Amino acid sequence: MTEQKPTIAVIGGTGALGSGFALRWARAGYPVIIGSRATESAEKKAAEMSAILPDASIRGLENAAAAAAADIVVLTVPFSNHRPMLEAVCDAAQGKILVDATVPLVPPKVARVQLPPEGSAAKAAQDFLGDGVHVVSAFQNVAADLVQDLDATIECEVLVCGNKRAARQTVVEMAEAAGLTAWHAGPIDNSAAADALTSVLIFLNRGDISHAGIRITGERDG
Repeated sequence: MTEQKPTIAVIGGTGALGSGFALRWARAGYPVIIGSRATESAEKKAAEMSAILPDASIRGLENAAAAAAADIVVLTVPFSNHRPMLEAVCDAAQGKILVDATVPLVPPKVARVQLPPEGSAAKAAQDFLGDGVHVVSAFQNVAADLVQDLDATIECEVLVCGNKRAARQTVVEMAEAAGLTAWHAGPIDNSAAADALTSVLIFLNRGDISHAGIRITGERDG
């Protein structure tokens, strides 16, 4: 018997990064819910994605309803929308994993590191949501256009930070299902490093490098 995979709600799933990961997870057999502030927008995006993957389980709901109907909540929104989205899904996310891919970029100087007082977006999310939610930081350093290309091989690797190893492991498996290599990178406080790296990568991408990402050297044990 095939094990049923957890349902993933992608809050910000109509955007480039969110929709790309949603497609990759749906292709890997995860039931996916696209979340948006407007139900109609979520349903429209879900229909577009279902046309690409007709055998996948993809549907659209308003953000809070999407979070309530899912086992895992993934947040892929601009930093300016971070706190409002946390407020919208706070109750529905209790007892669940919330994967935060938000990067604290402050336009117009997005190539300059500007971390929030809490240290990172994910740490701010953990502080706001409380211990009832297992916040895991991941996917900040991955180019959205590569994620959207289902035929692309993504060489960028993923740092996964969170206070519970079991929650991190779930997200490592989600990353691998999406075609990426992921690593346990410690507690949620360590997500400040991944947040900061994003601005560095943006700076590099403005130079001679296209789709700059990170790679971890060495060999995985086990």
